[in-house]
Amino acid sequence: KIKLPKKTARRYPTYELYLYGEGNYAKENKNLLLTGIPVLFLPGNAGSYKQVRSLGSIALRKAEDVDFKYHFNFFSVNFNEELVALYGGSLQRQTKFVHECIKVILKLYRDREFAPSSVAIVGHSMGGLVARALLTLKNFKPELINLLITQATPHVAPVMPLDQYLTNFYTAVNNHWILKAQDLRNLTTLSVAGGFRDYQVRSGLAFLPRLSQHDSALSVVSSAVPRAWASTDHLSIVWCKELILATIRAFFDLIDENTRQITEDPKKRMSVLNHHFVRHPAKIFEENPEASTELTGAFMWITVKASKWTYSVYNDSDGKYFTFPLASHRKSYSHVYCENSMLDTRSWIYGCMNSNSSRCLEATDLSWRAELLPTTKVVIMKLQDYPSLSHIVIQVPPTAGNKYTLDCEFFKEDSRTVQLPVTHLFSFGLSSSKILLNSTGLLYNVQLQHFNQIYQAFKIYIESCCQSLKERKPSVYRLHIPWSHEDSIIVAKVPSFTEISAKLHIAQPQNDNRVPELNIYSSSDCQYEVILKTSLIQILGQIIRFHAGALPVYVVSNILLTYGGQLSTLISTGQCSDFSIELVRTAKPYKVEPLTSIVVFLQGFNWFREIWESLSLPEVDAAVLSSQDAWFPLVSLILFLFGTGIAYWSGVFFSTSLRLFSSLWLTLIRPTVLQKDNKLITPRRLCGVLSLALLSWTTCGAFAVFIIYLQYLVKVIKLHVNDSDCSKETSWNSSTQRVKNQSSMDSTSKATQSLFNSTTLAEAVNSLKMHVTILNLFTWIVLLNLPSLIYWLKNLRYNVRLDPDPCRSTAIILVCILEVLMNSGTSEVKSSKLLKIAAKVPLPLSVAMLAFGQMHLYKVPHFVTFSLLLHVLCCIV
Repeated sequence: KIKLPKKTARRYPTYELYLYGEGNYAKENKNLLLTGIPVLFLPGNAGSYKQVRSLGSIALRKAEDVDFKYHFNFFSVNFNEELVALYGGSLQRQTKFVHECIKVILKLYRDREFAPSSVAIVGHSMGGLVARALLTLKNFKPELINLLITQATPHVAPVMPLDQYLTNFYTAVNNHWILKAQDLRNLTTLSVAGGFRDYQVRSGLAFLPRLSQHDSALSVVSSAVPRAWASTDHLSIVWCKELILATIRAFFDLIDENTRQITEDPKKRMSVLNHHFVRHPAKIFEENPEASTELTGAFMWITVKASKWTYSVYNDSDGKYFTFPLASHRKSYSHVYCENSMLDTRSWIYGCMNSNSSRCLEATDLSWRAELLPTTKVVIMKLQDYPSLSHIVIQVPPTAGNKYTLDCEFFKEDSRTVQLPVTHLFSFGLSSSKILLNSTGLLYNVQLQHFNQIYQAFKIYIESCCQSLKERKPSVYRLHIPWSHEDSIIVAKVPSFTEISAKLHIAQPQNDNRVPELNIYSSSDCQYEVILKTSLIQILGQIIRFHAGALPVYVVSNILLTYGGQLSTLISTGQCSDFSIELVRTAKPYKVEPLTSIVVFLQGFNWFREIWESLSLPEVDAAVLSSQDAWFPLVSLILFLFGTGIAYWSGVFFSTSLRLFSSLWLTLIRPTVLQKDNKLITPRRLCGVLSLALLSWTTCGAFAVFIIYLQYLVKVIKLHVNDSDCSKETSWNSSTQRVKNQSSMDSTSKATQSLFNSTTLAEAVNSLKMHVTILNLFTWIVLLNLPSLIYWLKNLRYNVRLDPDPCRSTAIILVCILEVLMNSGTSEVKSSKLLKIAAKVPLPLSVAMLAFGQMHLYKVPHFVTFSLLLHVLCCIV
């Protein structure tokens, strides 16, 4: 643990700074006499500072390999595992603390020979956003950070926008990075996303905003990272060994030998990151590789004139140079392709400019043009781009117990490129696109026509079969997305039947005409059949992936429509219908969807946008998502139907739970008849309201909301018990009275008594139905405010009052409303002049909720509160 200045420690009592170490290295650095390169790790939402171990341990092993010529000091911040992805009130505080930590870290190196002037930062999840937010601080010097690597960080927008502080923080950070892009060119940023296995942060959110830092920022998906080629979940991206190795190798390649710190040259930083995270040539990084090299050694020179060549070697003690003259091939072929199964870092392919000799003493190293794949390293060269080359030379060094193969072929690009139109979205997998590749070559590119939107999802089946049964090298299939680094690679045996999921993390940009490709690195003399089908399950998966965060809005909207329907039936029939029946009757998508769609359509016109802005209305969320290429056709309808289903089953679950709780209540506690109080507001209730309002103001608003929710729940359980008891008693009394008074009581008194009992019971049942719906609505308000309550409880030992509190004012209003509602019934509401208004208001509120609440979940309680407020006024007026 690093001791912080007293002022900093007093201001941030919940946060700490640590230095990671192990073994002798830890003992040597206990006195903090540091001589390495500082790297600061920032954990994410509910993340531990101990997660730095993955980076620190491997970096230490790497430093031992170079005898500590260079080494890194890994620091880590303890954010007390705060839920910053759900509660944004502490993000600004975390950012300011990190600024203080950077100043403390740099002070530790003040008198050293190679003292650093900046710190590299690695941020996981929300830690990456906090690192980006440092640049928004007024007194922060941008030169304090020169390298930022983020892991599964949602840069574009919050996953769950549950409070205004979170959305405001995002807006401030992203606007600053876009507006100040020119000032941030000295900062190199790498964002690594986890791919489709990261269910918490979809990779589209992890791509840095497009307008910012186009030349000094890089966004990749882990499935496309060389030597990793795998998707990771949200947590494992921190300790995935392949990604950690790539990161540490990049760190060591970034060191400047003169300063013994990370290089100040932004171009070198970007070239290193591209080398390790985008295209790896299977070579150790060199900043300026030599333009020409001498081909020495007593190797045999062999000329190959064939257009297709294969060579296998095993335990050969003699080295060889194979030369391919290009003059004879330039007229017939456009490209040359070579692959080598020896995955070492030595140079192996060269270009020769000497056309008069059978030997080439000086050549250009083309190994830097190679690309590393899981089982091979390959080179694809367009002959037209190398007019000065006369020969291609492949070097086969002496081997000792190693077996590997080399293949080369010349080909025409047109003959190896085939087009496969993707199936329509509404084919539902019933139709398919097929293509048959009779492979005589080593490479095929299948262009997937019209595959450019995120709502498209397909299953690609590749069946390979060969004429002979000899052992063959595995085939490599790569789904290449040209406009972003999100490729996925699969290695398959030959022959085999392979299934590939084809879906996008981000849609095709408007000005980009490139087409996604399926690259097949094949075995010759084998047949490949490619079958493509639309996958309905994968499409639904994409909808959930992109819009699951908006589902609470659609669920609450359905419940709100049901609530309005119950009020309407109360006006027309005098009875309150069941929740499930009313949900089926009133929750219709055509009531809310068309208006939102019309507004989104009209916002495409300048005149309408000007009128909209002049009224100071916020932009419709669907329009914002559409501009971000994250909105599907019919997605709102699908989400509404999902919301209806969730609302229905939550209602069933709610009713069943109430029956169970009331049965338990009857078993454990002797039931008492609830005394009906005609006064809605009594001194006792007023004291309760004031107490909860004070509690909300002095501690946490969500805590007061939770307490009033529990009170309401107990009240409804008592009502349920009382109604059940009353119905039994009424039926028993009526039968008893019939027997006893059959001869003595006249018909008028019997009818009056029966009518009174049935009316009272009906009124109680109606009130109970209404209370259950209100409690259902209120449950979602509690759930949406739960993160701030959890945050407050976790930090209660440091501060009794949550500051800032996203629901303090809303909580005070809700406490007042629910105290009245829990003691009211349908009899007070029926005679109200405001009931017609209260019954009609939920529909426009549902429309407004869907229009403005999908990207701002914290607005949902406001719409519900307004509707409940009208209900309270109906009880009074």
